[in-house]
Amino acid sequence: MHKTHFWQGVRAGLVVALSTAPFGLLFGAVAVDGGVSPFEATMMSGIIFAGASQLVGVKLFGAHVPAWLVVLSVFAVNFRHILYSAALTPHLAGKSLPAKAGIFFFLTDPQFAEAMKRVDRSGRLETGWYLGVAAIIYVLWVASSALGALFGSLIGDPVALGVDVLLPVYFLGLVLGFRRRPLFGLVVPVSAAASILAMHLVGSPWHVSIGALAGILAALVFHRAPADPQQHGGEQH
Repeated sequence: MHKTHFWQGVRAGLVVALSTAPFGLLFGAVAVDGGVSPFEATMMSGIIFAGASQLVGVKLFGAHVPAWLVVLSVFAVNFRHILYSAALTPHLAGKSLPAKAGIFFFLTDPQFAEAMKRVDRSGRLETGWYLGVAAIIYVLWVASSALGALFGSLIGDPVALGVDVLLPVYFLGLVLGFRRRPLFGLVVPVSAAASILAMHLVGSPWHVSIGALAGILAALVFHRAPADPQQHGGEQH
């Protein structure tokens, strides 16, 4: 792993990591409020490392629903990570399966967004740079979760303070980061409409996966392969 790339990744991921810290605080507070100990909340962030599904999990734990339903609900929320890994796999050529598994452990929403921006800018994704971004996000996420679990009770009900609005605003910012990509103006409205409709017809958390699948189908239907420069060059001659 190239050390220079690693520290470049750390610097690139610092702002992103700081922006995720409020969600870590929120998760820690919500987890303890739902009956999870501060130690368990911190370990959950360190082992699972998937913010949105962690929130879903602790809420379901507090509702005393069957374990299989918790697992299934978390899978529904995390289904998008299957799509993320599929998109990144072409940029990990030559990596062994264990190496890919380790890389994909850190594949959160901001990690994917930063990785794809890196590919767009430089045409490649260095492993050292990727792990640098992952390291700073991971450390601050676990640390903020621990702080939220230990001191979250001091701020009272986070929902009453409107802290819960941070999550959708944050995801909106991630989505807008791809606004220059082809079909953005089509895929995002289709995905949003399908997700809202599914929320009313099927319920949470399935609307997340259904909205994602609707966006994928829209992209597949309306995708057009880029023109072949050699073909155009041949036509000019």
